Amino acid sequence: MSRPLLFVVAGAAVAVLVGVLLPGGDTTAVVPSKPVAVAQATVPASAARPGPTASSPYTVDGLRARQALLTLWQGRLKRAEDTLVSYQRSTRYPHEARPLSEHPDQVRPFDPIADDIPLRTPGGEPAKGVRVRTTQDRVFASGSESVRFTVRAVDSEGKPVPLLVTRAAAFDLPDPRQVAGRPQAPVNFVDAGSGDGTLSAVLQPSTQGFADFAGTIRLQVYLNQDGQLGNVYFDVVYQPLVPAEWAGARESLSNGSLDFYLKARVAQAGRYVVSARVDDANGKPFALLSFNDEVGVGPQEFRLTLFGKLVRDTAPVFPLTLRDVQGFLLVPDKFPDRAMMPRLPGGVYTSRSYALTSFADTEWSSEERDRYLAELNKDVSESKRQVEELTR
Repeated sequence: MSRPLLFVVAGAAVAVLVGVLLPGGDTTAVVPSKPVAVAQATVPASAARPGPTASSPYTVDGLRARQALLTLWQGRLKRAEDTLVSYQRSTRYPHEARPLSEHPDQVRPFDPIADDIPLRTPGGEPAKGVRVRTTQDRVFASGSESVRFTVRAVDSEGKPVPLLVTRAAAFDLPDPRQVAGRPQAPVNFVDAGSGDGTLSAVLQPSTQGFADFAGTIRLQVYLNQDGQLGNVYFDVVYQPLVPAEWAGARESLSNGSLDFYLKARVAQAGRYVVSARVDDANGKPFALLSFNDEVGVGPQEFRLTLFGKLVRDTAPVFPLTLRDVQGFLLVPDKFPDRAMMPRLPGGVYTSRSYALTSFADTEWSSEERDRYLAELNKDVSESKRQVEELTR
């Protein structure tokens, strides 16, 4: 190309650039499209996409944060699933019919309350090598019920040693709501005839000066073991009111569960709490039944329901025995807070025999349980969703 022609071409290019860059220039017809396209195609990829930042999931810190969040939600999912399973399992039976294995302290409710303590001198110091073993057959008593106590002494090897009861007296504990001064009642301890040095006594509050008293009666016992003096005490919560008397029992298979009806003649209306144990034909304890409801005056029935699924799950051998029934009337805003019904120790009623298929196999349902299960399932679902999103 000749030099004059080169200058012409260069001058044209300059004119085009001046038209583009200077304001007010009309460049519509003179800006070529091809060079622009070429310019766009040559932009580096690093300029088109911004580089990684500290919060980007593609950095080392971002990956670590994502993994930590995944671990957190995996832990939440595990806890949510465990809570759901635990709640569902623990509430498959109603509160009024539970496996007796859940309440080992209720298997033998009428066993005497036993204690084993050092012989303590009047100054409070324990006597060397001597322990005192006591029993009390009940804490709560009503009406004409009596309470039996025993006491004996043993050495450090558990062998019986001689023991004397020098004095025993029952008295009401001081109560600021009542006038003090009730006379003490002497109580006699005698040899129980067991051959191990056990001494026993019986307190019947209704005939020993407490017929009109409701509260705590303390029995103070003074001991002498081969010249070493000491004392022990027992407390009885007494209520002269007998609110109801038992009057028989019956059964009914209804809605896939077995109902035991304990009949009673109710003299005092109010809220009654009743409990009973159920053994199978082999004497195996397996169920604790309870009743807790308002009851009116007159002939009444306390319904104790053996839930169908509990029977299906434990498969007891029929017939079943209802035993060791205890009940009381709640006395609100007072002490004592209960008035006992007579105890029914041992077997009270024996059921007929039934096939296991006679009992329903469905779990217990209630508005409260359904609501809790719905909330726990929501927790599981939300945790699963978070885990799935973080593992994509």
